[in-house]
Amino acid sequence: MAVKRSTTPLTSRIAVDLADRESAHILELAGTPVHYWEYAATGPGTDARTIVMVHGFRGDHHGLERVVELLPDYRIIMADLPGFGASPAFASGGAADRSHDIAGYGDFLDQFLTALNLGPDTVLLGHSFGSIVVSHFVAKHPGRVYPLILVNPIASPALEGPKGIMTKLAVFYYWASAKLPAPLGNAVLRSKLVVHIMSVTMAKTREPELLAFIHGQHHAYFSGFADRDMLLESFRASVSGTVREVAAQLQLPTLLIAGAQDEIATLPHQHKLAELLPQGELVVIENVGHLIHYETPEPAAAAITDFLERHPAP
Repeated sequence: MAVKRSTTPLTSRIAVDLADRESAHILELAGTPVHYWEYAATGPGTDARTIVMVHGFRGDHHGLERVVELLPDYRIIMADLPGFGASPAFASGGAADRSHDIAGYGDFLDQFLTALNLGPDTVLLGHSFGSIVVSHFVAKHPGRVYPLILVNPIASPALEGPKGIMTKLAVFYYWASAKLPAPLGNAVLRSKLVVHIMSVTMAKTREPELLAFIHGQHHAYFSGFADRDMLLESFRASVSGTVREVAAQLQLPTLLIAGAQDEIATLPHQHKLAELLPQGELVVIENVGHLIHYETPEPAAAAITDFLERHPAP
């Protein structure tokens, strides 16, 4: 198991500019119009590798764009998971009926890759809840992608350990919101105060401009979910599932990018997860928590580039 630590400084520019690379698309999958974005490679040549990225809970494709911007030599594809961002919840009824949980999103990912004709040389990346989705997908579909990258990976159940009581309170928050009358329940879930508290809790930077950017992103996109029922389903999955459950089945090079101050996916559990992976590597970024994609995209992108250069397409 290789472990590296990074202290790469931030750049001065925070605003994302991907206008020359970005194109938006809609793909119908089992009755659900899925919105996804493609970011073209701008480097030399036409043989750019494709990275499919999967965002975290309550996020959408915007959250990972600071990392995307720093990977100009790769073609990157990123969907808003069904129920989040611009993508509606899974269509209900019939054989295609599925839940907004790890299995449901894994089936979606399988259909998504197939519909876009993405083969086994596709790189798969997941952030936070997305790390659970992609790791379980890879365990179920060995050889489907190569390699695997997990950012702020969920290495242990959120209900375990010293933070368990806070997670239980959060479970009650989502459960109670789903039981309230719809207008009130949705208002509670989209409360600007609650979103701001979440944002303040997760951010570790003290740079005013970056803090303002992070809070602005959360206020703009953290409440972009389809409805409270799907949000409760996905939240329960996010606090009960882990990458650890399937670590031994991940028989491919796997990069873990962890924040040294992450209170959701803590560093000791990242080291334990790396030891369980057959071909695992761990990069630890200093002075950041669970928002690597916002606060320290530079060292994250550098780690991704180095990893992919050492693991070329099969």
